[in-house]
Amino acid sequence: VQLQASGGGLVQPGGSLRLSCVASGSTVSINTMGWYRQLTGKEREFVAGIRHGGATAYADSVKGRFTISRDSAKNTIYLQMNSLKPEDTAVYYCNAGGLLTSPGRTWGQGTLVTVSS
Repeated sequence: VQLQASGGGLVQPGGSLRLSCVASGSTVSINTMGWYRQLTGKEREFVAGIRHGGATAYADSVKGRFTISRDSAKNTIYLQMNSLKPEDTAVYYCNAGGLLTSPGRTWGQGTLVTVSS
């Protein structure tokens, strides 16, 4: 399985961005996918996860602001990020094959999100 993430960029505080992650290869085996982020000098942390059946989970820091969704026909997951804060600035990674709140071994390349005025 290969993952290709996109959609990062520069946005002002309070703004929105939508990240996308397309899976290719042996996608039939993927049940759970998710988003993680890594701030400079810190460990990678869980942001949101989604199961094939639609169950979702979020980190407390993003609940009510971020929404994860999945288009199984397109083998794609999305992360809609609203009300962005400077502390959301990080490199965001998509992941496949783990549990709802912990990652599997398959990572996409990161996409940088910068929240700044």
